Amino acid sequence: MTLSPLPIVRLKPKTDARKLRHGSPWVFANEVVTDRRTRAIAPGSLALLEDAERAALGVVAVNPNSKIFCRMLDRDPGAQVDQAWFAARIARALALRERLYAQPFYRLVHAEADGLPGVVIDRFGDIAVVQPNAAWADAQLGPMIEALVEVTGVSTVIKNASGRARALEGLGEEQEVLRGVAPEGPVPVEMNGALYMADLIGGQKTGLFLDQRENHAFAARLAQGARVLDVFSHVGGFGLAALAAGAEHALAVDGSDPALSLAREGAAAMGVTERFTTRRGDAFEVLEMLVGEGATFDLVVCDPPAFAPTKQALDAGLRAYEKLARMAAPLVAEGGFLGLCSCSHAADLTRFRAASIRGIGRAGRQGSLIHTGQAGPDHPLLPQLVESGYLKALFFRL
Repeated sequence: MTLSPLPIVRLKPKTDARKLRHGSPWVFANEVVTDRRTRAIAPGSLALLEDAERAALGVVAVNPNSKIFCRMLDRDPGAQVDQAWFAARIARALALRERLYAQPFYRLVHAEADGLPGVVIDRFGDIAVVQPNAAWADAQLGPMIEALVEVTGVSTVIKNASGRARALEGLGEEQEVLRGVAPEGPVPVEMNGALYMADLIGGQKTGLFLDQRENHAFAARLAQGARVLDVFSHVGGFGLAALAAGAEHALAVDGSDPALSLAREGAAAMGVTERFTTRRGDAFEVLEMLVGEGATFDLVVCDPPAFAPTKQALDAGLRAYEKLARMAAPLVAEGGFLGLCSCSHAADLTRFRAASIRGIGRAGRQGSLIHTGQAGPDHPLLPQLVESGYLKALFFRL
């Protein structure tokens, strides 16, 4: 037994501790001994995790209100989670990104894979947008932000705390400027030769989907001289990358007026307004209308929100992915390309690929799979946590 000032949480006798020793970062509520003492631990508190034989496994963050009862923070039972601890984790994450990217626009911290469970930090030059999606991160926000500023030198830090992950932790939605001054307007971000306008205050998530950078680049390789359809475009993701690579024309489809307005701003800043058009509406309805109009494109890319965010939604989500493929495939010209993406945790690559192939087949088309993509290297995957490999991108030649 290890002496520690922290409260102790112990695994149940039949819980296998080997997965934790081999790198698994989560302990679920049904795997720990719960009594009045453990249930009384305040959400976000730190504790010492022990196996059933009382051998210390490490320092964990505890949330009795979550199905994820413990998140492993440090396998050293004597670790002090303070500003210096955060600085070491952030510095290690920064070293990878600086090796990967010439400009400071990237995901700086990708939760468990960077040793900060439930924490997302996206960097936009001198601005960092922080999503503390776990109770412990909210509780430790002060030293975390001090360390972030110390290590990176950013002048502005924005807390953009919203979404399903926080709700599962029993946390509310919050938005706050923690350091510096909020940007007066959208922040221009250059990727793959395209210019995107990121709304860091009112936009979705942290303002830009940085995880698609590598998939944008692959699609751009197919886009020279092409007519491009970018469905669920957000701020112009695939469409603007295609135009930067020499596409003849791109049509961006999204349900959000503000997102399409930002996409048009990006196109204007790139000087490609005459080759870029937008259409607001439900994606499935717009696809149906385009088929009715007899439209065809050399490259069609669909990047929808998560249709299967949970295991309970998996079957319905897979049907939605199949439907999307079935409706998009007729719009691809003979010999053209269809890109289909999924950011659903619950739909693994095998299931998503099967649903996409079924949809293409039901449309009367046949496709060769030419590329399988995932999130970029600034969104590292923790092998012991399948949820960290959420993004899939499939490109077919039809």
